[in-house]
Amino acid sequence: MWSRPGDSRTHRCNLRRLYSVPAFRGTQGTMLSMTNLPVDGTPLAADPLTRAVLEIDEYSAGLGWDQPARLFALVDTAKLRAQEPSLAAQLGIDDSTTTSLTPVEQDEIPAGVPLDEFLATIAWPDAVTGCALTVERLMLPPSAEDSEPAGMDEAQLAKWVAKHPDRQEVRMTVAVLRDGRRESALRLREKDSTSEVLTGSALVPGLAEALATTFEA
Repeated sequence: MWSRPGDSRTHRCNLRRLYSVPAFRGTQGTMLSMTNLPVDGTPLAADPLTRAVLEIDEYSAGLGWDQPARLFALVDTAKLRAQEPSLAAQLGIDDSTTTSLTPVEQDEIPAGVPLDEFLATIAWPDAVTGCALTVERLMLPPSAEDSEPAGMDEAQLAKWVAKHPDRQEVRMTVAVLRDGRRESALRLREKDSTSEVLTGSALVPGLAEALATTFEA
């Protein structure tokens, strides 16, 4: 990540830090090199951005549910291998690696800071091609909108959704590139299988827009 000039809330690190392998609960928490076959044998998509999103979804699925939000930088694999060969080796990237985008997990998102406020403090160095975020949320089907009480504030709405009998837990993985391309993946907790993951560029437009602003000057 890179700091926005003049913003005292910014989260600072340099390019070397961006490419480093951060610690996560005593283990390496960054993304490792992945094959094009998830654990259930379902081939991942050929599109580089969709593939990166599905890789992050698969990685997050391996960590289980009830996890905090996670932020990733998306870097050009070939450039990473050429500019940082030792770090590429730590990530398991070599000449046989076929992915064109490598996700690199960033520092933990500060607890207690609203996600939109945190994202507003971020800007990326030029070496970063895109970014992605994975976050768990509760969602309701469209049919539940008619029963939503009027006049609720954000906190009241969250409590109402949490108690709704039709609520579903979902993990959202959203990625954006500097050139404007977007992709998302949704995994329901009750359908926790790679074959049940939904993908699409407009599934979570609000979050995608928030991520896109991190690339604005």
